[in-house]
Amino acid sequence: MVRAGLTAERVTLAGAELADEVGLDRVTMSQVARRLGVKDASLYAHVRNLEDLRGRIALLAADEKTIRIAEATAGRAGKDALLAFANAWREYAHRHPGRYAATQAAIRIDPELAARAPGPRRAVELTYGMLRGYGLAEPDLTDAVRLLRSTFHGFVALEAAGGFGHARPPQDSWIRALDALHTLLEHWPPSPSSREGVSS
Repeated sequence: MVRAGLTAERVTLAGAELADEVGLDRVTMSQVARRLGVKDASLYAHVRNLEDLRGRIALLAADEKTIRIAEATAGRAGKDALLAFANAWREYAHRHPGRYAATQAAIRIDPELAARAPGPRRAVELTYGMLRGYGLAEPDLTDAVRLLRSTFHGFVALEAAGGFGHARPPQDSWIRALDALHTLLEHWPPSPSSREGVSS
């Protein structure tokens, strides 16, 4: 049955739901059309092609993930903020694997859509704001952001792929990893240029 009121937002949500079920790489325009009960051609009045749809899914997911992180970290600082941030990130990746994959993939996104999307900008603000609570400034801020993203994404990606075969529960390792990150952020090593200045 054809569904009335088809919009770009409804097409994007249908694609996102499908991505969570079958994987982002397996989403096709035909599958999305069937999910919505319309012919394939109907979708192209709302999204240009599959690449455009994937970009829209990425922006939707970035917004959703950022909202969850913002809610989790509100009013928190230091280690409490770090733990809330990390756990919200991991929980979103578990609940929405296809959408999460879109936030990590190299997808070409329409510049106009990206400019209007609050999620990516808010994510940067939240991350940098949390790290400033540890007294970090540039270029250490950017290095710390990359470290957190690498740790969080690496952990959830390996977890999703069944990469943790040891008997020790992944949750235990996750907790210890966050403890280690907190300790590192509190005792961030000076940059090479700073060390050179001290020794000269």
